[in-house]
Amino acid sequence: MTLAAATNENLANISNTLIYSAMAVYTLAFFAYIAEWLFGSRSKVGRTAAALTAQDGAAKKPAAPAVTVKSAGGTSVLERPKVVVRAAAGARDVPDGPGAHGGDEQGDLYGRIAVSLTVLAWAVEAAGVLARALSVQRAPWGNMYEFNITFSTVAVGVYLVLLALKKNVRWLGLPLITTVLLDLGLAVTVLYTASDQLVPALHSYWLYIHVSTAIFCGAVFYVGAVGTILYLFKDSYESKVASGGRPGRFATSVMERLPASASLDKFSYRVNAAVFPLWTFTIIAGAIWAGDAWGRYWGWDPKETWSFITWVAYACYLHARATAGWKGRKAAYIALVAFACWLFNYYGVNIFVSGKHSYAGV
Repeated sequence: MTLAAATNENLANISNTLIYSAMAVYTLAFFAYIAEWLFGSRSKVGRTAAALTAQDGAAKKPAAPAVTVKSAGGTSVLERPKVVVRAAAGARDVPDGPGAHGGDEQGDLYGRIAVSLTVLAWAVEAAGVLARALSVQRAPWGNMYEFNITFSTVAVGVYLVLLALKKNVRWLGLPLITTVLLDLGLAVTVLYTASDQLVPALHSYWLYIHVSTAIFCGAVFYVGAVGTILYLFKDSYESKVASGGRPGRFATSVMERLPASASLDKFSYRVNAAVFPLWTFTIIAGAIWAGDAWGRYWGWDPKETWSFITWVAYACYLHARATAGWKGRKAAYIALVAFACWLFNYYGVNIFVSGKHSYAGV
């Protein structure tokens, strides 16, 4: 019989300090993202209205908006926006907005600062997760506190990877960091659990495979959900402009900076479709682990049931997205229902429902 390794309280305390430090830096990044939206130019708006007006007149193709960059080494968000076709209407060409910075250098400066702070906070948080793992010499996801700090680390990592790949996703920064701060705040208060050893059922190499893929899938599903929510807002805005309506000044300032609704719709679809096979593998890996730990591959435990419900919901979304009559807003609603199922599976089942997967530790 192998004795469980003793908890290294020093490393556990270092982990806690690093997580709180990461929260402090994320807070600075949050204010920097706000500054990017507030101090970025508000004058370069009206792209949607101009594009639709050009279509209704003799010019059938909207002019691409000019975005001037005087300094070298600009980020991808300052590149000339692309003109795309709205998925919902299928007939209107609408250009992507310039980004949260509004297309000028002052706003872009705040955005660069925000991204730099995000990278620093991510590195500090990742170090906190690593210290937590080393304190008990195991994978750092044995309870809900550890799930949360790992989940937020992975979610920010996904965002930074997309930025590194030159994707125009800096609009994701503010909602992401806001959510991360809420997630970490919940983790260090309500969900906090002292560093300790695992329950016997979790002593398996499948912990590294099954739980890590589940956390990664959730982080990507989250990114897709944010894109879907913004798509619904932007699509409503474009529809209102197309029908001759005049949105408010605040709505115009925000919506005109975002990518076109078709771009947001395509982004959400691609990230959800890309990670769906991995979610399928996650469920299969969990079934194999259940066979090793409990002697049965599937027993309709609440966690197993909601994992399957989530899989069905995302499968319906992908099918709807490929069906002509269900593209656009209808498919987007299904995507949000699917993510709500994942959230309940992540929080609700672990905390409020009794079962073999009740490892919340709270």
